[in-house]
Amino acid sequence: MATKLLLTFAICRLIVTVGLTVDPSELLRLGVDGQLSVDPFDVETASLDFGLIRRSEPMAVLHPGSADDIARLVQAAYLSSQGFTVSARGHGHSINGQAQTSNGVVIEMSGGSRGSRLGLGNLAKPQVAVKEMHVDVWGGELWIDVLRSTLEHGLAPKSWTDYLYLSVGGTLSNGGISGQAFNHGPQISNVYELDVVTGKGELMTCSEEKNSKLFHAVLGGLGQFGIITRARIALEPAPQRVRWIRVLYSNFSTFTGDQEYLISMHGKPSTLKFDYVEGFVIVDEGLINNWRSSFFSPRNPVKISSVGANGGVLYCLEITKNYDESTGDTIDQEVEALMKNLNFIPSTVFTTDLPYTDFLDRVHRAELKLRAKGLWEVPHPWLNLFVPRSRIADLDRGVFKGILGNNKTSGPILIYPMNKNKWDQRSSVVTPDEDVFYLVALLRSALDNGEETQSLEYLTDQNRKILRFCDDAGIKVKQYLPHYTTREEWMDHFGDKWDRFYQRKMEFDPRRILATGQRIFNPSSASTSTVSPW
Repeated sequence: MATKLLLTFAICRLIVTVGLTVDPSELLRLGVDGQLSVDPFDVETASLDFGLIRRSEPMAVLHPGSADDIARLVQAAYLSSQGFTVSARGHGHSINGQAQTSNGVVIEMSGGSRGSRLGLGNLAKPQVAVKEMHVDVWGGELWIDVLRSTLEHGLAPKSWTDYLYLSVGGTLSNGGISGQAFNHGPQISNVYELDVVTGKGELMTCSEEKNSKLFHAVLGGLGQFGIITRARIALEPAPQRVRWIRVLYSNFSTFTGDQEYLISMHGKPSTLKFDYVEGFVIVDEGLINNWRSSFFSPRNPVKISSVGANGGVLYCLEITKNYDESTGDTIDQEVEALMKNLNFIPSTVFTTDLPYTDFLDRVHRAELKLRAKGLWEVPHPWLNLFVPRSRIADLDRGVFKGILGNNKTSGPILIYPMNKNKWDQRSSVVTPDEDVFYLVALLRSALDNGEETQSLEYLTDQNRKILRFCDDAGIKVKQYLPHYTTREEWMDHFGDKWDRFYQRKMEFDPRRILATGQRIFNPSSASTSTVSPW
């Protein structure tokens, strides 16, 4: 009875606020397994994200008990005369309010207990098919929990993000990248099947063979075409241990040359290649021993001046080799043979050895340290760029050695290349039109410590300068986790994929009620469904 009363109150608030014309008793008869909440705590949580840059308060929050709950809610929004918007929120790790809405309902995909989310369905926990080498998971499942479930069978997903406390549906709606992407592709290239609730409230299963247009639209689709409620993820045998190595460079072209050489080995046998290739830029003395670089021993600190950094900048190559206890006697020889072909500064080899799970979950350990210092829940004006290989040296000169200079920074600056042929061009993601492109990720935190160069205003302005530099220099970058505010910017972002993206939107979410926090399309009412989406 209490649940029905709360649901009735929430629906009535929606009716008053956004003109919902569906009778409350009709929605109650939908048989929602979860809870539609207007609790101030739930609303406030859904109003914020990891970026802490934008705040947008929803009318209500749905804690779904099943995929059918989501379908019923979206269908109600689709059929209502004026409409209300629906945004799916995973772990809330978006940066610019992409999972927020101010005129509708946020679906908390990762909140609550698994039992209340999934009811008594067959996805009460990730379902591992050992023989078929895949796992079926709820769209709001966190990758760390996927890993724990698959490891019980000696298996693991092939491709990761650096941080595992993200939802499956969230990363698949963007791409999902880390140092394995050069070899296995992004996470969206390792999906066999999806269950998706479209903007019409239809719950559809899709794959390469079934409803393939929806399948490719949703992968990397920024939540514009549907809400992922189940994903079937490819698995491989999980290694037991990781040899983790970092080496330094003072010359940018040598650094990128080695990175590109390493990712060119993706088709070689496992003994002849590394399993993970990333890197980061060190623009000041402090960064090298900060949280992302804590790998370096404080008893043996690295000084930029001691290794002859060009322009005050160093570059760190980060590589790993996976192995099992049974092959531990050969790992040293394999690593040594692979390292012989690299041109790093010989005195800067830093190596550690750890369990596979500890390596994958490395950023969470850093998170716990930052939380203890009150440095996690701060604004994060991140900027993530895909940069064509042919212009990466220009970015080094103009940004790393120019705009960033020697300013003290508060967060890592990642840089690593990927192979375009590992990305399925039928997905909604856009990448530079070159065989190799780089991720350049400025993952900085804005701190209220009195230092101007670490303030939110300063870092946000610096991001604008970087984008303006790229535009003025003709560097055709593409934003990863894109954020734009105008039609022209979004059309330019998608380029020759725009027409396809638009047509898919009109087919799967014709009233434009999903993921309005991305600010790509404006929602429409039933009476104005043919008006301009802008």
